[in-house]
Amino acid sequence: MEERDFFEEKPEMRAHSLTCPHCGKADEYQLGWLVRRKKNSLPRNADERDRARFTKAQSYMVRTDDMLACKNIRCRKRFEVAGVQSVAFL
Repeated sequence: MEERDFFEEKPEMRAHSLTCPHCGKADEYQLGWLVRRKKNSLPRNADERDRARFTKAQSYMVRTDDMLACKNIRCRKRFEVAGVQSVAFL
């Protein structure tokens, strides 16, 4: 059984305050996250190893956006998202 069977996946957008490294302007940006919430019950075809893995599993989010474009009209350069974790537990 795969880890994917233990979770329900849903894409979600969250606002984060980031600063452009090129122009230095801070602004609110929408970052895409893949939210994986642990299911309430274990799937039926699970064995003992899968039960142990399911009890240790936690809900978490994975960031899907790595690059953003600056919102400043004069700048508009793309920059890498470095100030936000790529994986966050809920």
